[in-house]
Amino acid sequence: MDTGLAGFGALVTGGAGGIGSVICRALAAEGCRVAVHYHTSRRAAEDLAAGLGGVPLRADLRREEEADRLVAETVAALGRLDVCVAAAGIWPTADVPVWEMPLERWEETLAANLRVTFLTARAFLRHAATTRAGSLVLVGSTAGLFGEAGHADYAAAKGAILSGLLLSLKNEAGRLGVRVNAVAPGWTLTPMIGPKGLDEAKIARVTATMALKKIARPEDVAPHVVALASDVISGHVTGQVVVVAGGMEGRIVD
Repeated sequence: MDTGLAGFGALVTGGAGGIGSVICRALAAEGCRVAVHYHTSRRAAEDLAAGLGGVPLRADLRREEEADRLVAETVAALGRLDVCVAAAGIWPTADVPVWEMPLERWEETLAANLRVTFLTARAFLRHAATTRAGSLVLVGSTAGLFGEAGHADYAAAKGAILSGLLLSLKNEAGRLGVRVNAVAPGWTLTPMIGPKGLDEAKIARVTATMALKKIARPEDVAPHVVALASDVISGHVTGQVVVVAGGMEGRIVD
């Protein structure tokens, strides 16, 4: 199917990451010119952008002036900006229950996920207010739907993205002719999850509530981002969350 994305300009925040890089490749395969955003992964972003004919752009998206600058630089580099995928975020590695969690970690996690997504969406929609078109895709997590023991900070940030922020954005952006949707990946094999050491016993527990009994790959997530970005496929879809988690019904890992 022709997605209608050929010739479009796309910005993927966190584009040098595990899921973000595959999203960049998937959009480029549909004919998009892609801006690969990075914060610290300069070499990975440069190599990926070079291979896709795109551009690597750096920004600390916790800072509003840098989020605004990123969108302006994307438009300048690509000549247009039609699709924005807000995939940037962090998952703290240490399991810390709420009663032991320092306020500093709570605030850092919310800033790196919820604030970053808000500032990205705001900057993109300010641009879209001039073009009166576009698609915004947020990347959440099943942690935001089911919670995650030891990571209440991350779950709270992703939950806010998938509920109050998404549902408000879709109503506001509709006035601009812009669609806003989200994907919520479950356990996905990326460098972010790799260091956790998923042996067979851990995989069995992780997949216990999944109908498909397997962990996703970034390639399982990216096509849904493409579909949501496409006006041909999802032209009458907004405010929706696509859960890519093998039929997960909850989390039992503690």
